[in-house]
Amino acid sequence: MLYNHFTEKLVGLQGIEVKNIIQNKNCTEIHIQTERKVVNCPCCGAATRTIHDYRLQRVKDIPAFGKHVILFLRKRRYRCKCGKRFFEEVTFLPRYYRMTNRLAEYILDKLREVRSYTSVAKEVNLSVTTVIRVFDNISYPKPHALPSVVSIDEFKGNTNGEKYQCILTDPKSGIVFDVLPKRYEHYLSDYFKHVKRTGVEYFISDMWRTYSQIAATYIKNAVPVVDKYHWIRQAIWAFEAVRKQEQKKFSKSHRIYFKRSKALLCKRFEFLSDEEKQQINVMLYSSPTLSSAHFLKEQFLKILDCNNSGDAKAKMRLWIENAEDCGIIQFVKCAKTMRQWSNGILNSFDCPFTNGFTEGCNNKIKVLKRNAYGFRNFTRFRNRILHIFSDRHSQKQTVA
Repeated sequence: MLYNHFTEKLVGLQGIEVKNIIQNKNCTEIHIQTERKVVNCPCCGAATRTIHDYRLQRVKDIPAFGKHVILFLRKRRYRCKCGKRFFEEVTFLPRYYRMTNRLAEYILDKLREVRSYTSVAKEVNLSVTTVIRVFDNISYPKPHALPSVVSIDEFKGNTNGEKYQCILTDPKSGIVFDVLPKRYEHYLSDYFKHVKRTGVEYFISDMWRTYSQIAATYIKNAVPVVDKYHWIRQAIWAFEAVRKQEQKKFSKSHRIYFKRSKALLCKRFEFLSDEEKQQINVMLYSSPTLSSAHFLKEQFLKILDCNNSGDAKAKMRLWIENAEDCGIIQFVKCAKTMRQWSNGILNSFDCPFTNGFTEGCNNKIKVLKRNAYGFRNFTRFRNRILHIFSDRHSQKQTVA
């Protein structure tokens, strides 16, 4: 009895008797049987202990000690005085299933990682279609209300014939609360029209006009914020365009030197060592246009030192005026962009949140998509994304 107690504890199933354990090369076979007890007839409700016969059922369980586990359950069929014959209820085995409850939970837990269905299927010794069927038992409904901080961005999903999908996150709580199949204005309008949005304080997006129009129309009380990364890189791109343009005028060896010094040129001058500053000065001396562009880039990056929108407003206005009058086409265009998006840019100095969490989610989604060689079914793709980023206790529907 003591041996059976420890074996039952090792197996992890309560109310069973372990009859035999057979170790094969790739799997472990555990022969079990439930404890005999008085049961009620599902037809008339009368109690009975009469056994009609036994059936041997093969059940797959979670892997253990590096091997697949198969349970051979000697299942009783009871007989009632009314003539009804019925199988005993097994707590760890759902009806019509050939796997345990904990194996289904194990599969769902593994699918929280950025793994393909195929890799999980190989680990648990099931077919890919069975793993997908288990996962399809969970669903994440559309949220009824938006959080206080909404961050929106698109990612390349290539699902359901659409190139881009849209992701909505709450950077304050660090959750992904929805994924949309399209990023078109008419679809986003219909979505935000039917969701409660009165509690939104900040709406963070990149510099895509559709997002700003949606915020201005449906989330008027929220503060529109342009993500810092997206507006800062406008000046870096402008400087890089000037560098590429100017280095084409030099000899091959000089051009290669400029190309290899890209990171050095883009870095803030005050953060360079004395030797690096000397290298930069030599390069800027060879091109007056590049020198002017570098000066504008440095002045722009100094704006980032401001602690609030009030301090940044005056510096940003002065920089835009200087850039518009510099005569360098790339920075003239950059200044025009800054002027158009000045409200959202200045708000980013007062907002403590950015799109950094959202961009990180996008990177994880790209890894998931690459591991799975893409998704065709958007509903399953959406549920998988929300499942990966959800809390373990937040799933709305579990395997029966």
